[in-house]
Amino acid sequence: MGKTVARGRTLAYGNGRIEGANTKVKLIKRQMYGPAGFALLRKRILLA
Repeated sequence: MGKTVARGRTLAYGNGRIEGANTKVKLIKRQMYGPAGFALLRKRILLA
């Protein structure tokens, strides 16, 4: 068993919050397809 797997099993917390944030960013990217540029996408992600 590798060190990474062993550490993952011993930590008391998971990565649910990070995965939730990633999902929210992906949702915003899908909604923003086409209508605007990177500047607006960045603002929407930072305000979410």
